[in-house]
Amino acid sequence: MRDEAEDILSVLCGDEEAGVRLDAFAASHAAISRARAQKLIEDGDITLNGRAAKKNEKVSPGDRVEIAFPETEDAEAAPEDIPLNVVYEDGDLIVVNKPVGMVVHPAPGHTSGTLVNALLWHCGSSLSGIGGVNRPGIVHRIDRDTSGLICAAKNDLAHASLAEQLKTHAMHREYRMIVTGNLREDCGTVDAPIGRHPTERKKMAVIRPGSKNGGSRAREAVTHWSVLERYPSSGFTYAGAVLETGRTHQIRVHLAYIGHPLMGDTLYGGGHTPFERRHASLIDGQMLHAAALVLRHPRTGEELRFETPLPDGFASMLALLRANEDS
Repeated sequence: MRDEAEDILSVLCGDEEAGVRLDAFAASHAAISRARAQKLIEDGDITLNGRAAKKNEKVSPGDRVEIAFPETEDAEAAPEDIPLNVVYEDGDLIVVNKPVGMVVHPAPGHTSGTLVNALLWHCGSSLSGIGGVNRPGIVHRIDRDTSGLICAAKNDLAHASLAEQLKTHAMHREYRMIVTGNLREDCGTVDAPIGRHPTERKKMAVIRPGSKNGGSRAREAVTHWSVLERYPSSGFTYAGAVLETGRTHQIRVHLAYIGHPLMGDTLYGGGHTPFERRHASLIDGQMLHAAALVLRHPRTGEELRFETPLPDGFASMLALLRANEDS
């Protein structure tokens, strides 16, 4: 039902869609089958102007249709012998340098080869169960095509402590990124709420409160960035970023929002410059790396800081950008 939903898509009916059946309207906007839409309506997960509705009701201009997508039931992940770059490990937590291309936990379309599968092989049964059978030990995530540091909890005490640290910002991550264009100021902050994109479900977007495209569903998001190096000859900037919040795709959305999408990030407007096309062999996903992770040890309270170098492709790209400036 609605209170178990993973996310909610809110859509306003336009003049051109007047008279369309609710199930057809929902199926079109959510990119699902008509049968799936009808099942969601029957279960109360699709509402019309905030109320339960019938599948054959017709929508009118200005009607708001909300489509809630219940979480799928977890399927227990299986251990897989996948090499891990372990940065730190003890009886309470493990910190791993995740490579580009690795998904953190199993999901539709990615049922194996994930970090969870690798952790289950490496750690056996010594992972926190708070995340469920599909996400054992997982406290936070980074995107598939983002590299860098991620920690997992080996017991429920550690999991609860790390989750609280994330909430209070006692745990934080420091990122490195290459962005399109010149960040003119030396540092800045993007304070803009992020929610599910109103029409493209694979994307997130900045959504202002009160907006007609779902502002009530957006959550606060704050990103601080600072310039490390500028490459005017090539048209890119090397920068750092620190998050106050941890929204899905936050850095990618915020930098695109201010007109500087990440190099290689085709989902949010990057990857289309002549320079990127010429040097595509060095670009594997968006140029974003979680370079440092700071946290308090969940048992001792000691502050720990972990750092990891840039991946080879990222480092090679920086070397190329620097060479272009010197030539």
